[in-house]
Amino acid sequence: MDREKLIDQVKDEYARIASSASQENHIQSTTKLTPEAYYEKLLSKAIDEINQGTFDDFKSGEQIVSAIANDKTLISN
Repeated sequence: MDREKLIDQVKDEYARIASSASQENHIQSTTKLTPEAYYEKLLSKAIDEINQGTFDDFKSGEQIVSAIANDKTLISN
């Protein structure tokens, strides 16, 4: 899949999740980040990894977001 398309899909997924988390205040208070800031940070790391080819075998942004949620080692420090 085209990396730019994956990036757009990942952006949409994280925006949706951040919006939902803001409404539910779902992010743990120990992170001291707003949900928007937390997901923006994840998005930035995901985009870096997409550009490096880490997710070239993935078919959608949703798969990437799900994979990162299940295994944070997929994204750089």
